[in-house]
Amino acid sequence: MENYQKASSVEKPLVPPVPGLPPDTLEMRVRDGSKIRNLLGFALGRLESESTRRIVFTGAGRATGKAVTCAEILKRRLPGLHQLTKLHFQQTEDAWVPVVPEAGLDPLTVRRHVPAVWLLLSKDPLDPNEGGYQPPGAPPGLGQPLARTPPHTPQPKRRGPRVSGHWQGGGGGTRGETSRRP
Repeated sequence: MENYQKASSVEKPLVPPVPGLPPDTLEMRVRDGSKIRNLLGFALGRLESESTRRIVFTGAGRATGKAVTCAEILKRRLPGLHQLTKLHFQQTEDAWVPVVPEAGLDPLTVRRHVPAVWLLLSKDPLDPNEGGYQPPGAPPGLGQPLARTPPHTPQPKRRGPRVSGHWQGGGGGTRGETSRRP
């Protein structure tokens, strides 16, 4: 690709994964270069007013982690928010043109499918049967209560076999050295 340069990049418009959201839903598009402090300042200001009941954080590619971080911090600062998380792929078309047009290279179009996240935070209750729902106060990653399992009993640590006064495995050095046991 050293003979090409990117001419344009077009993201396909997203269809919201939850149809029927009211038009007053605030959408925060998180980008890789977005500052979390700025995103949260704006979102907190809007959610603390009574006029905004829902906010959606969207992030694609390297911004997915930042979008999740924004949602988690917001849930800590404003307890009682319901969350709905959806994962999908964002389609992007990149147009590449030859650096030297006389080289006889054709322009290229590359379609990429980038992982993306869509996080809805709402002051109003959401459908608990919807996949990706987290009730207020639930730990991250736990939307539905899990079945109770018996407590785990710890197993003793296993060591490698002893070879000519040296222990194999079990830690010690950083470059695979073995250590003597006293």
